[in-house]
Amino acid sequence: MRFRDFHKNIKIRIIETFMSRFIGSMIFPFMSIYLAVHFGAKVAGLLLLINVFVGIGINFIGGYFADQFGRKKIMLLAETLRFLAFLTMMVCNSPWFESAPITFAMMTVNSICWGLAGPANQAMMIDVSTPPQRKLMYSITYWANNLSIAIGGIIGAFLFKDYLFELFLALSAASVVTASLVAFFISESYAPVNTKLTPSQHVKQLLSNYGKVMHDKLFVLFTIAGVLILSMEFQLTNYIGIRLSEEMPSQQFLLWQIDGVQTMGILRSENTILVVILMLFVTRIKHSLQDKTVLVWSCFLFTVGYATLAYSNNLFMLFLMMAILTIGEVFRVPVEQSYMASIPPDDARSSYMAFNGLKFNLSMLIASVTVTLGSILPSTIMAGIILSIGLVGTLILKIITPELDRRKEVVEFKQQADTVKVG
Repeated sequence: MRFRDFHKNIKIRIIETFMSRFIGSMIFPFMSIYLAVHFGAKVAGLLLLINVFVGIGINFIGGYFADQFGRKKIMLLAETLRFLAFLTMMVCNSPWFESAPITFAMMTVNSICWGLAGPANQAMMIDVSTPPQRKLMYSITYWANNLSIAIGGIIGAFLFKDYLFELFLALSAASVVTASLVAFFISESYAPVNTKLTPSQHVKQLLSNYGKVMHDKLFVLFTIAGVLILSMEFQLTNYIGIRLSEEMPSQQFLLWQIDGVQTMGILRSENTILVVILMLFVTRIKHSLQDKTVLVWSCFLFTVGYATLAYSNNLFMLFLMMAILTIGEVFRVPVEQSYMASIPPDDARSSYMAFNGLKFNLSMLIASVTVTLGSILPSTIMAGIILSIGLVGTLILKIITPELDRRKEVVEFKQQADTVKVG
């Protein structure tokens, strides 16, 4: 299986996502600083919180719309709105005019666009891929995202303060390209049944859709496990980062003395660099292990690694555990996402993807709670709590993987049957 064997929609999405994330990473990680400068830290935090909740709400609406009206229509609407938002942000941060309130309003529009397009994007990738392709597809997507975010973040750190107008100009240009690709090159992957509904009927249908999602016990358990495992990742910039800054003494690293804050920065860089490098090889490694075995053991390594980071102040141990948990991460992500792709039925994929999108927000919530607990409890107990969270997620996956395999086999059989019919 090679990149050139993918459906054209997949190729286009990977390329344009890399481009837009690369430029976006120069700007959006630093917008909290922008808001704090113009509105103050307290108001900035509230504004960012509003953005998050708007994105969550629209995410559910976007998932429903993509199942009702088709993927491409929703994606094109979102990309067009996004271009207008970026263009307005460029104008409002130009040498001739500046408006922080309008800039924040356009940030909210961008969150709305992510909510609209996200479930449709993910559902389309599943629509046009086959089960054997998905691990490679998700590996390449994950690799491209990490590379674009890493490079974009580094460049943005140097350019954001003095070249914000030029960055928004580049982002607007990238948005035009993205919208054009969706409009003229990406093909519709799902044709919904055309039924005209009144607004009140749409509301009932939306609630009915997500009611069905909530009644899918396998999917709910898979999502809960995903939330618990993903929360490990957010510990680094939350509890673990705070602990290192407060507890870790200055130590010798190569030719420099580094403290806890600098150690956290190095650990993040180590993780990003290793993900980018290892993802180049992980899909080529031949092994006889089943997906369920890879998933469970990779989650275990991931959990143990972060639990160690939660209490150790030894530089060698910290760097070693980061390398081990990153190995677990690069094996986990493609298999986990491949399993995820086999769960939703064809006519509700976007709705499932919208619900699955809550993983990020709920994981951040868990990470925030551990910060509060960490201010009261010692690091050894916190390490035990973090270890327990990850192990519960790993145990849930171990329990449900037989059923996941059965559902995956059903999907593969159905696709083979459909291929024979078409043939």
